[in-house]
Amino acid sequence: MTTKTKRSVAELVDDISNLTVLELSELVKALQEKFGVTASAPVQVVAQAVPGAEPAKAAAEEKSEFTITLTASGDKKIQVLKVLRELTGLGLKEAKDLVDNPPKVIKEGATKEEAQNFKTKLEEVGATVEVK
Repeated sequence: MTTKTKRSVAELVDDISNLTVLELSELVKALQEKFGVTASAPVQVVAQAVPGAEPAKAAAEEKSEFTITLTASGDKKIQVLKVLRELTGLGLKEAKDLVDNPPKVIKEGATKEEAQNFKTKLEEVGATVEVK
């Protein structure tokens, strides 16, 4: 009769970290069958760079440029006009045209921080802003 030695959790983690993706998939299936459970959340696998190979693009790259659109001016058009002029540097006539005729694109190619700043300041004075 053979005696099994109990392995530490660290040893198990080391062994699992050396498995290939295919082996990990087989391990997950075997554990699901043995214990009658299923994974509750999808697992995202990140590809490692291989020397000499093209790097894999992330499935969901973070967007770096945004379009800010004024969809509604709200009840306080004068305050919206002032904030819009402050943010964009537009003249009175151009800003008034945007405020009076929504939906209008305020800015294209804005950074994430800039888009959030525009949205926050304009919504504080009652405008409705869409960032795409």
